[in-house]
Amino acid sequence: MILPGAAPFLLPGGRHGVLLIHGFTGLPAELQLMGQYLNDNGFTVLAVRLAGHGTTEEDMSHMTAEDWMDSVRDGAAILDGLCEEVSVVGHSMGGLFALELASEYPVTRVVTLAAPIFIAKERGIDYLPSRELSDGLFVPKARRRLKDVPRAANHTYRRMPLISVHELLDVIDATKGCIERVYEPCLIMQSRDDQTADPRSAVYIYNHLPGSKKELYWFEHGGHLLPLSEPRETVFRETVRFLKDSASEEKEKA
Repeated sequence: MILPGAAPFLLPGGRHGVLLIHGFTGLPAELQLMGQYLNDNGFTVLAVRLAGHGTTEEDMSHMTAEDWMDSVRDGAAILDGLCEEVSVVGHSMGGLFALELASEYPVTRVVTLAAPIFIAKERGIDYLPSRELSDGLFVPKARRRLKDVPRAANHTYRRMPLISVHELLDVIDATKGCIERVYEPCLIMQSRDDQTADPRSAVYIYNHLPGSKKELYWFEHGGHLLPLSEPRETVFRETVRFLKDSASEEKEKA
């Protein structure tokens, strides 16, 4: 059974498709406001649901990093059949998958929001048990209820399977291994007060992208949930500006 707001959503629009990827233990509803903004600006939008997310914590505990990446690949294939070009926007772990996708699939542009190459020490990552000891263990996952967001965005897991944290670490390692193959233009957005994705992550991504068309946009305040927190209008506006730059480039080439 899928939780309310956890189903993928498709918003038909123009020839430029945008794949939205939510984060670790998240769900598509967290990107609903962003998706609607993109669609209002002429983009076709597909928000995927990563395998094992938006159902039960037990379901998530049986999924691997490759299962999650397959969900991303499936979404890209669907958009590819609907649109002439595909860009990808990912929040948190979804930002890592956006980079992975760009390393193996011909996307037009990439946007990462608070992608965690380094996990902030506040999350207690240094105390994570070994993979063997983590199997079958769950810990509480606290998050304050957000106001002025879609109701379903608050329907997140209240427990976190520790074995899945090891899968997240595998995603980070995979991203480190492929980022130097990502030549597509990339916009990296990061808040300096993020207590989940260490802000050093944004600098790492910027420095390791080999292409010349890359931007690093800092927020002084905004925390980790950039698609839902106070600076979200700026996040949305800058994303649209960056994605529409690709259309301008195509006109110049023509």
